[in-house]
Formats: sequence, structure tokens, C-alpha cells
Amino acid sequence: MKSRNIDIFISGAGPAGLLASISFASLGYSVICVDPHKPVTHANDAGADLRTTAFLQPAKNFMQSLDLWAELKSYAVPMEIMRIIDAAGENWPPREKTTKDFLSSDISDLPFGWNIPNWLLRRAFTEKANKYSNLELKFGLTTSSFIRRDDAAFVYLDDGSQIKAKLVIGADGRNSFIREKSQIKISRTEFSQKALTFVVTHEKPHQNASIEIHHSGGPFTFVPLADFEGKACSSVVWMESNKNIDRLLALNSKEFDKQVNNRSCSHLGKLNVISHITAWPIISQIAKQLTTKRTALIAEAAHVLPPIGAQGLNMSVADIKALYELAKDTPRLSEVQEILDKYDRSRRMDVNARVLGINTLNEVSKSSLPLAQKSRALGINFLHSSPKIRHGIMKLGLGLKERNLER
Repeated sequence: MKSRNIDIFISGAGPAGLLASISFASLGYSVICVDPHKPVTHANDAGADLRTTAFLQPAKNFMQSLDLWAELKSYAVPMEIMRIIDAAGENWPPREKTTKDFLSSDISDLPFGWNIPNWLLRRAFTEKANKYSNLELKFGLTTSSFIRRDDAAFVYLDDGSQIKAKLVIGADGRNSFIREKSQIKISRTEFSQKALTFVVTHEKPHQNASIEIHHSGGPFTFVPLADFEGKACSSVVWMESNKNIDRLLALNSKEFDKQVNNRSCSHLGKLNVISHITAWPIISQIAKQLTTKRTALIAEAAHVLPPIGAQGLNMSVADIKALYELAKDTPRLSEVQEILDKYDRSRRMDVNARVLGINTLNEVSKSSLPLAQKSRALGINFLHSSPKIRHGIMKLGLGLKERNLER
């Protein structure tokens, strides 16, 4: 049996697992990151993740500190406007009733965030990871078992190899094997929704705006991308009931395009779908604890929430940054349990609050009840009417504190 002694073992090589690997390798720790699948790094390849990530200001600053941003900035599309549109009612096609713009220039000289396709993140992160001699990526392997002891964790891979690590990090998604074997329980909410993701070109420019159009079933969101073959382009996340998603997926491409154009309220003019379509279930899930002996959970192994407000991967980056800062201040991981205790305390309140907030927003957004729809419209108007409230909500969503603002 092949045996290795390392500092940190990371299960999962999605964007969060890769970023965590780079972070700890940059501190000089020996790291092995394992995933059953090799990352898909081109948009047209089978299995490509067409979702996008809007890196908010704190996440972008962290990646800059790791010398990662230079490799991404040429692809990053700034988001300078958050446009919320209410299209309440049962009319089909829906019509815009309330439209409010939230401007990044109200609170900072910087955009709210920078939008990057997930498949591109995987490519950039993999290329960066391969530059570290103390970081090893192992694709095509799974963790078959692991044992946590006082002095170390022992990880067994399905190729028969054994890894002894000071710290194990579960970045292996919502169905985390690391979480399960650590006997960490979860709280899970099913929304009876799915989300469709695809890429469109459109007649009108997006003006670097992220646009959420709310109607019963869930929001239809445009996220700005770079132009495609001279045409304005955006990624779309369309949340709907399971029943309606199944109906949409059964349509031919011409009928699907028609439904997409109807649901968009023609806000950006005529849309053309230019990619394949992916679908995934909408749930909310939170681990009852973020750590146990020799083990930490990050990203979707720790928390899953609906794709509203660009919170998902930004929360994951906050997880990674918290662990990174603690590991940086503790030479050679000499006090692992102290690191884990501080990590759990530092992240738990923020994670719980954001999951609760996004769950509430999703329930209101998808409701077809007249009272809920009226409340949604009133809420949008209220949040926008007071500069103090508007600015406070924007800062909270970005995870900014006053001292972080760059003006």
C-alpha cells in the first residue's frame, strides 16, 4: 500500500476545492486535492458547467492576494448595476410592473462584482494549481474511507493509496462523503424548484447589469458576459417549479426560444439561446456544524442555497479565506483543533444568516399568492426609496464593511 504524509487533504476539485488548494499551497503547506472527475475547462465540452460566478469585492480582493486575479481579469465582466424587475400577476407573457436599479457607484468606485463562467474558473484554477510543486491534483480517484484520530487523519483512496494528513477539508459538494463519514448532520429544505442555465445573445446591450425579473415560480436572471461574435451576451438562470421545468425541457429548440423570450419580458430585446441547457434542483442545506476532529467543511459541503444575490461561491470564498488566515497564523498547523474551533465560530453566524435570508427571498420570489406578489413589489420600492437603507442592503449583500469600501 502506497502511503503519504502531508499537511492538508482536500476532497473535491470544483472551483472551491481548487481555490482552497491554491490558498494553502501558497502558504507552503503540502496539499493533495482529489476528485473523481477531471475538470471540464471548455464551454462546448460535454459536462461543462455553464453557470457563472459573480465574484463580489471581498472575493476578488482575496484572489488578488493569491496572484490569481491577473489570470481572470481579462475575462471578467464587471457588474455595475443590480436591476430588480417585478412582473407580478398571472399574465402570460409577463409584463414589467416595477423596475429599480441599484448602482455600485452609490457605495464604491468599484463594481459590485465581476462575472466569470464556471468552466473558465476551473481552467484558470487548475493551471495555477499545477504551478505549485507542493500541491498535487489527483483526478479520477475517490475517497473510499477516512479515519480521524487525535494525532492525524488517515484517508484511503480507491487506488489503494493511504494519505496521512494533519487536516482534511471537505469541498466535495452537497452530497459530501467527508461530511457523511464525519457524522455531521444537515438541515435541508426542498423548494420543488429547478433552475435552468444557458447562454443567450440579445439585441440590446446589458450595460454591465445583472437583471432579476421576478414572477411566480422564481426569478429569471440575466448575468452579463463578454460579447459573443459581436453580439451582446448574457448567462441566464431561470428558476421555475419542477413541473414547469420538465415541460420546458420537453420543448423543441424553437418553442423553447419562444418561451425564453416571453419570460424575459423582452427586456433586452430578442434573445437567441446559443448553448446547451443544464438543469439542477433548487434546495437549501446547511451543516449542523462546520468542523469535527481534524476536519473542516467548506462551500456546498457546508451550505447550499438558491442562486439569488450571487451568494453561493462568495460564501465559499469567505470559508476559504477564514481557514487561510487561521492557517497562516498557526505555523505548520501546530494547533489544528484551535484553528477548527475558531473557523466554526467565525463563519457560523454569517452562514446561518445568509441561508435564512436567501431562503426567505426565494419563498417570496416564487410565490403566486397576490399578497406575496404585492409585498414583493412594495419591498422593492421600499428598499430603493431610502438611500440609507439602499446603501446598507447593498453593503450587506456584498459582505462589505465600511473600512473595506474603496472610494
